[in-house]
Amino acid sequence: MNYGFIKAAAIIPQVLPANTEFNREEIVKAVKEAATRGADFALLPELALTGYTCGDLFLNPLLSNSALQQLLIAAKQTKALDIVIILGLPFSFEGKLLNAAAVLHKGQIMGIVPKTFLPNYKEFYEKRYFFSAADIKNKTVNIEGKEIPLGADLLFKTKDAVFCAEICEDLWATLPPSSYAATAGAEIIFNLSASDELTGKYRYLKDLIRQQSARCMAGYVYASCGFGESTSDAVFAGNAFICENGTMLEQSERFSLKAQTIMTEIDIQALRNERLANTTFGDCAALCKKDYRTVEINSSAKGIKLSRKINPNPFVPQGSNAEERFAEITEIQSAALAKRILHTKARKLVIGVSGGLDSTLALLICKKTLDKLNLPPNNILAVTMPGFGTTDRTYRNAVKLIKLLGADFKEIDIKQSCLLHFKEIGHNKNLKDAVYENAQARERTQILMDLANKYGGLVIGTGDMSELALGWATFNGDHMSMYGVNCGVPKTLVKHLVKYLAQKNDNSDVKNILLDIVDTPISPELLPADKNGKITQKTEDLVGPYELHDFFLYYFLRYNFAPNKIMFLAQYAFKNKYTTGQIQKWLTVFFKRFFSQQFKRSCLPDGPKIGSAAISPRADLRLPSDIGGYLWLKDIDENR
Repeated sequence: MNYGFIKAAAIIPQVLPANTEFNREEIVKAVKEAATRGADFALLPELALTGYTCGDLFLNPLLSNSALQQLLIAAKQTKALDIVIILGLPFSFEGKLLNAAAVLHKGQIMGIVPKTFLPNYKEFYEKRYFFSAADIKNKTVNIEGKEIPLGADLLFKTKDAVFCAEICEDLWATLPPSSYAATAGAEIIFNLSASDELTGKYRYLKDLIRQQSARCMAGYVYASCGFGESTSDAVFAGNAFICENGTMLEQSERFSLKAQTIMTEIDIQALRNERLANTTFGDCAALCKKDYRTVEINSSAKGIKLSRKINPNPFVPQGSNAEERFAEITEIQSAALAKRILHTKARKLVIGVSGGLDSTLALLICKKTLDKLNLPPNNILAVTMPGFGTTDRTYRNAVKLIKLLGADFKEIDIKQSCLLHFKEIGHNKNLKDAVYENAQARERTQILMDLANKYGGLVIGTGDMSELALGWATFNGDHMSMYGVNCGVPKTLVKHLVKYLAQKNDNSDVKNILLDIVDTPISPELLPADKNGKITQKTEDLVGPYELHDFFLYYFLRYNFAPNKIMFLAQYAFKNKYTTGQIQKWLTVFFKRFFSQQFKRSCLPDGPKIGSAAISPRADLRLPSDIGGYLWLKDIDENR
């Protein structure tokens, strides 16, 4: 089972201009190696059989005739391989020379796709040699007694994916052919290229490829010629890229003096699900109608062993721009809260601060928002409400942080109120059940709401998206507020945001407290501490690791993957941390809780959306409150 993945290879072979036999040998060798590594597709550069820098020799029929003969030999030499090959050559047709891509499979030429846009500037004068594909439609060409489809109007369909080919300048055009092909159904775009190196051009090229793959919601495989081409007027660095919907998956080494092959998997299922959910893509398909011919290729993806990295923390920004993303997230939160403050004319931001991650982030966002509005920090009324499970560590951190930030501080111990409440409803105070726990959460919410009424304030919710997805919140307790600043932030991201804000804080005392909060076990602290004053009620022991639940949540909400696909990905992402049995156990817990707790999400207070996966009942997740998860749980059971 390949779970919707296909494996693509982009090959930069050694090349000698005009030596077609040598070039064919290098191509076949590289393709065979890619096939042994499980590739379903192999892409070669523009004019790979001749080399791109042959100049006026392209006008000599000896070169194009030789290229065709070597193409036929290459087809025969790869006949035993179940791999689709896309390679470039000069191709003569009806007295016109075309810069073309040939598609091969199991010894057969499946189609010829000519280049549409021919550069005719600076060092490139392709119109001196080649004709455009613009006027070649619904054509076939007879090669060794077989009619082969020819034209830029070709889509190729295997059992697993639909693909198209475009050539170099086609991508740089105002209206790339691949844009039309994608709306007609192409899921992978193969670009055979010969793009030279200029200072600054590389970054632009990468952005162009990423953008086109994102705009087309497609895989984009790019291979450009490299070492061995003539350097009379231009240098070719051997650039190869594999993108998926705007994400760069693999890229080659620049200026390598050796042949190169990059290879990874493209998730066709993810692309299809993305297109299904994106109505704009469907509208474009309706408006950009062009007639395409489909060429069927009897090829199937192999059983996939993933080589691409599966990020275990998909909600957490990675790489060199991570800090920029963290800053952007906190700006979104504070800008949203600022609008709500001005609209409601709130005089106080009322927030319960426990010394845990969520309330800490919410408190920091409150402070950031007041700074943005040029309002003093004492417009925050920060309340600690020690209960039966509050530990010294969290209590001290909460109190110190509130005072260091300059917020108004208020402490209200809820233990006696809860004991009185137990007496009034006839509940045994020694019974540590849901009543015992939830009464504390609801008592805290009542206090905050009443204080907000007293001071003309706004109760700021602290619950994060992971808790809301799992229903790990007391209904009409911590589940409720007047504005939830963390509702779009998953738990794994909360931790990184607090750490980021700690590193950015100039006050060393604040920084140290924040870092200690990051290291504190996640707990609702509703059950008494142990004899040493340590937390006994650890959330992740009860509901499961948040890094797993956030992983499940991301792929369920963002891509609508079935549990078996999520399980497959999780095994790769967490292969050195969790066993298959552990992942299955918590995946079952996730789906049981996710569906059973929708009633809580159906009445969530307002709060800002942070990323592309969100759970707002007003925009992002419209589910009936009494929905069941039968199909999803069945899928887990059937794939154990």
